[in-house]
Amino acid sequence: MDAFSYLSVLLSIILGLAITQILQGYRGLLLARGRVTFYAPTMLWSVLLLVIAAQAWWSSFGLVRHQNWTFLQFAAVLLQMGLLYMMCGLVLPDVPRDEPVDLKAHFYREHRPFFADFLLMLAASVAKDWILEGRLPSNENLIFHGVFAAMSLAGYLVRTPRFHEIITPLGALVMGAYVALLFARLA
Repeated sequence: MDAFSYLSVLLSIILGLAITQILQGYRGLLLARGRVTFYAPTMLWSVLLLVIAAQAWWSSFGLVRHQNWTFLQFAAVLLQMGLLYMMCGLVLPDVPRDEPVDLKAHFYREHRPFFADFLLMLAASVAKDWILEGRLPSNENLIFHGVFAAMSLAGYLVRTPRFHEIITPLGALVMGAYVALLFARLA
């Protein structure tokens, strides 16, 4: 077994757990649907995180070409995946057995940790490229990271519902463009 195949097992487990967090959240919401007050930004972020997790897994295939792994390099990749897992764990609430579930209240209770985590994940992504390749990501990739970072910082600072109801679908469009332009094919 080559080094990438060995190391990618742990990455796949973390991404699988991240996706499981969201799918279990959907299951809980579905079972409690009569007690749930839905909120569009929460649900859209949960879908976006599934896309981000799939994109992270997809783009990790490019690591197959990396040789002579060090622990620091592997830790950089793990950090990014761990932060993604945390975002997936924050986006949907644990559904209590017999209590109402208000996704809007949950969103605003967790929006600061969520967007702080997003900023950290973006920083870890840039640092990962530096640690693995000795250079920053491509200009196009760096521009998208900057746009995501600006949106995350704004999401962290602004609590106004109307703002999040606008920026969340905008984030979905940016994510769609990011995947379409930079990750349409395996590298």
